[in-house]
Amino acid sequence: MSIQNLFEQDAEAFQVKNTDLAAVADLGRKAKELEKDIDEHEALLKSYKEQYRKLTEETIPEALTELNMKGFTMDDGSQVTVKPFYSASISEARRAEAYQWLRDHGYDDIIKNTVSVRFGRGEDELCSRLLGLLGTNGYPADQAEKIEPMTLKAWVKEMVERGNEFPTELFGAYVGRKAVIKSV
Repeated sequence: MSIQNLFEQDAEAFQVKNTDLAAVADLGRKAKELEKDIDEHEALLKSYKEQYRKLTEETIPEALTELNMKGFTMDDGSQVTVKPFYSASISEARRAEAYQWLRDHGYDDIIKNTVSVRFGRGEDELCSRLLGLLGTNGYPADQAEKIEPMTLKAWVKEMVERGNEFPTELFGAYVGRKAVIKSV
């Protein structure tokens, strides 16, 4: 068999039939349509979530405050009550300042420290002796400080409920009220 024949056989083996290509193109069009539908539904869902947030965090609590009520029971038996909620998020730009404030005021127990050292293959023994060797042998260590989001939220709640003052803007703290609806 000649080299020319081998090339011709390979070319025939890799030729795609027009009908196969059309089917793949249809699949591509279907994927694009689905992507568009997903984007539209995600935008609609985002809008619904914002409407729900506004109703439960603003409109209903404000309406009940005007009526001097803490909650009510709907005609289907569902109960609506307004409860406080807390949120907080320290911005990257203010992280050092917030952590220093916590340390200066005795709240640094909510800051978690992580120290990590990278070891190469076959350095298991060195790893096991890490605590003793870290400072004396100068292993490159990364330190990461962080406050778990739920810990920060709980701390803000505790500070507010105890009446302790703290710089709310430094911690991105927000205290609001939210309508909670319990269905029967």
